Amino acid sequence: MLTVSGCGGGTKEDGKLKIVTSFYPIYLETINIAGNIDGVEVVNLTKPQTGCLHDYQLTTEDMKTLETADIFVVNGLGMENFLDKVTKDLKIVNASQSDEIYLLKDGENFNPHVWMSVTYAMQQVLAIQRQLCEIDPAHAENYKKNALNYLNELSALRDEMHFALDNLPNKDIVTFHEAFPYFAAEFKLNILGVIEREPGTEPTPQELIDTVKIVNEMPVKVLFTEPQYSPKAAETIARETGAKIFTLDPITTGEAKIENINDYQNKMRQNMNTLVEALQ
Repeated sequence: MLTVSGCGGGTKEDGKLKIVTSFYPIYLETINIAGNIDGVEVVNLTKPQTGCLHDYQLTTEDMKTLETADIFVVNGLGMENFLDKVTKDLKIVNASQSDEIYLLKDGENFNPHVWMSVTYAMQQVLAIQRQLCEIDPAHAENYKKNALNYLNELSALRDEMHFALDNLPNKDIVTFHEAFPYFAAEFKLNILGVIEREPGTEPTPQELIDTVKIVNEMPVKVLFTEPQYSPKAAETIARETGAKIFTLDPITTGEAKIENINDYQNKMRQNMNTLVEALQ
């Protein structure tokens, strides 16, 4: 059990309020809310080179980071399986704590990839801002101002993406894993199949056969891989079907630094442009 002593529990030489985020998309949301405020520091905890957080194990370095944290911002919905290693003394901000987020199921569990809907990313920003204001009222006005500015940017992004994607002539896609249901729901795409149900696990022969059949029946044969995973399975299906392979980024990884503050918008626009190219 990792012992964390709560708000202001660690010894910080600079005296700043230290906000730690669980992984990259939550870092991007939080840095836009709190990144330019004097007396507040935002750092990202995990540094996975591939994939999501489902199987992430805390390192000694992670534990040291949390020992000096005041606030820990998480996605929730089971994304951070290591949360049971963190004591309740640490103040937790749950970005998915919103009645405005309609959760989708992934098997028996809720799908945690809510940030892939721009609308739900906006709800996460509101949830983070609200909880930060409750925990740290001294910076509440700054949190609110920054959140409002970011929400305006995300609203413009959402409008731009709807303009580009709503009237595509083809809406059927096969994605790499279950990262895109919220994205598809927002932009009226039909996910007909998933190449890897478990990220990083090769599909079974029967699953490959089933996906090949789905792709062969599609009017536009396209497959979407993710930059965090090997495209091997997708390449096998492409050879069998003649499908073209494109890349969609679930924005689970990236370099957590202030210079990348607009990375969510940039990568979502890349996804938009990729879909336009693939589905026209």
